[in-house]
Amino acid sequence: MTIDAVVVRGVDLAVDFVDQRADDPAGSGAPVPLVWGHGLTSSMASEDDLGLFDWAAVRRVRPVVRYDARGHGDSDSSAAPETYAWSELALDQLELADALGIDRYVAGGASMGAATALHAAVVAPERVAGLLLTIPPTGWATRAAQVDRYRTIADLVLAGEHDLLIAGNAEVPPPDPFVDDPRWRERFVELLRTSDAERLARVFRGAATADLPSERDIARLEAPTLILAWTGDPGHPMTTAARLQELMPHAELAVATTPDGLAAWTGRVVSWLRSIG
Repeated sequence: MTIDAVVVRGVDLAVDFVDQRADDPAGSGAPVPLVWGHGLTSSMASEDDLGLFDWAAVRRVRPVVRYDARGHGDSDSSAAPETYAWSELALDQLELADALGIDRYVAGGASMGAATALHAAVVAPERVAGLLLTIPPTGWATRAAQVDRYRTIADLVLAGEHDLLIAGNAEVPPPDPFVDDPRWRERFVELLRTSDAERLARVFRGAATADLPSERDIARLEAPTLILAWTGDPGHPMTTAARLQELMPHAELAVATTPDGLAAWTGRVVSWLRSIG
């Protein structure tokens, strides 16, 4: 992984932009890149540890831009909670694409990254050639309970109440594909132990300001869309994924309930990316 710092809307973002395609990587017919955003409290490094995709396989068919969102990983933090709203992160993504000389791209991401991609498509539909929405988060009517949870977590993080947070997290079952993965809960403990409290609290407070675009705006999106969801996760409910599929005229949905189902996602993504040119 080659990391560069790119200044975007007043902060340095850590960016990895690699083109490893086997076929005509620099030719005039090269496909538009995939610009990918990670989930809340995640980063490029922690996402690699989770292993959602085989990025080497994805890069063989399309250039890939990955980056740490503001306040995450190796990117700078900003103080105002509203700068972490998904609509604001979408503006970060569009300006990052500008800085990299990218006009059109496939917008993708997991959780917060999926929401960021949706907002980017609503703001600039002419620039988004496709949408890869992985584990879409709570939105609309289901968002209020998550907002309250994020505000509580931010308060506890600032108070140094790690034991309470760890105990509360232990009561929440992992998503179905990770039920037998001991690392699922260990990652949360590592996050608390290694993160700066003020920086982490900002991220949670910012998430409490966020929501998906309106259903009306989403229904207007014409870009081909692949939605990847998993079961057993109230923070990324199947209701959101199913509703997005209903709203979006060119959306398909794949659901993982087991580790094998999750492992199949890379092949599904590669096939879908090839299908949209």
